[in-house]
Amino acid sequence: MQKLPIGIQTFSKIREDNYLYVDKTGIALDLVESGTYYFLSRPRRFGKSLFISTLQALFEGRKELFSGLAAYDRWDWETTYPVIKLSFSGVARNVADMKEDVDDILRSNQKRLNVVCDDTANIGGCFRDLIEKCYEKYQQKVVILVDEYDKLILDNLDQLEMAKEAREILKDLYTTIKDSDEYIKFAFLTGVSKFAKVSIFSGLNNLKDITLDHRYSTICGYTQADLDSVLSDHLQSADMKKVKEWYNGYNFLGEPVYNPFAILLFIDSGFIFRNYWFTTGTPTFLITLIQKQNYFIPQLENLRISDSQIDSFNIENIQLEPILFQAGYLTIKNVEQSGAITMYNLSFPNLETKYSFNDFILGYLTNQTSEKATFQTDIYNALESGDLESFKKTITRLFASIPYNNYVNNTISSYEGYFASVMYAYLASLGLDITAEDVTNRGRIDLTIKLGCNIYVLEFKVDEGGNALQQIKDKKYHEKYIAVGIHVFILGINFSSEEKEVTAFEWEQVQ
Repeated sequence: MQKLPIGIQTFSKIREDNYLYVDKTGIALDLVESGTYYFLSRPRRFGKSLFISTLQALFEGRKELFSGLAAYDRWDWETTYPVIKLSFSGVARNVADMKEDVDDILRSNQKRLNVVCDDTANIGGCFRDLIEKCYEKYQQKVVILVDEYDKLILDNLDQLEMAKEAREILKDLYTTIKDSDEYIKFAFLTGVSKFAKVSIFSGLNNLKDITLDHRYSTICGYTQADLDSVLSDHLQSADMKKVKEWYNGYNFLGEPVYNPFAILLFIDSGFIFRNYWFTTGTPTFLITLIQKQNYFIPQLENLRISDSQIDSFNIENIQLEPILFQAGYLTIKNVEQSGAITMYNLSFPNLETKYSFNDFILGYLTNQTSEKATFQTDIYNALESGDLESFKKTITRLFASIPYNNYVNNTISSYEGYFASVMYAYLASLGLDITAEDVTNRGRIDLTIKLGCNIYVLEFKVDEGGNALQQIKDKKYHEKYIAVGIHVFILGINFSSEEKEVTAFEWEQVQ
């Protein structure tokens, strides 16, 4: 069997050393034949760098690397082009380091392409000089490939002024691309975020954004067909239904895809289901945004946002929803059209992301560390066996163990919102089938849990907000599940915002 290309982002290394490769060269040719300037946003560890490397090898005419691939018989290998590749990989936390990073990248390209820039006084001038001199030297138009175009900004979102400085540096760089149109054959920029065009791309308004173009939905990532063919030898004894539940589901308005990094590590680990992609780096600024916006965590189960929200990212007004989508923590479940307005319904793409994100968020909500795993195990065992007395004792202990400061700092709009968020995060971190704000014809259930033969209908109340269990009965929330589950339980949980504890925990089995 071919070796797994874990962490390898260079096309030539994969092909020369006989690593497994999922052919994306046909999509690359479609892009080149259809236009000139492209932009693509995809989450980290999704294969963006490998696609950039593939484009570079294509334009440099490295025919030997493409034997047996879609591009081999379709490409003019006699014509080659100078390729300028800007790849941001380091971490720069001040203006001097940011400029030094860009200077290093430009110097590296000058050395590889054997040209020398005369204008080194400013970034834009040097880049323009590099483009023009490559055109003159090679007598061919230039190809520009930008990998992680936004990294200087994303690395500094926790220090707003530095993020703004990074934006201005990059704006000076990218504006040069449009100004050099007569010398450019093809340009492709990729990164995680989609900053508003009036922001970083104010001078580069001719980019075609293919992020949500259904024709290129599988440009990065593995499809189900890829797993069933290219990776089939590696997955022969895997539980494919479970693999799909855990790692598939990223939707960019076309065929859903798997995160390749997660799949490769899953295979390499011997088919152990765990969070592989998520643990490679969760931005700490997400927690800052959740705190700042008093975000109600159960909303993440089913968000509705407009096309204008999903399509922009402004440093001065950072919204959580587009970041969560662009970073890969949420994905598109379906699209609704209302006149001229397009609405996207977002949710977690798969169990890996749902479990991992909520497990991560629990640290912020509860400040629990060593005892968290014990609570998670006890909750799961109690719900699996239908032992609600044990469930009650665990939930009571859980909230009693949360430090006082967490209640003060995490109001999440209301104490009811905080309690519901903690409950939701714990349950979601277990990988359970849960529905937040479950819709019935009489209202919305706070939480519904499905586990094995058991279905649980939960309602929360704070202080004198009423009797939670009685509300379920009065509204008959549970009736939609009668005859669906073998055992149906209704649970009402009341909290005290003053005592910071569970004051009532009642339940009944209604089927």
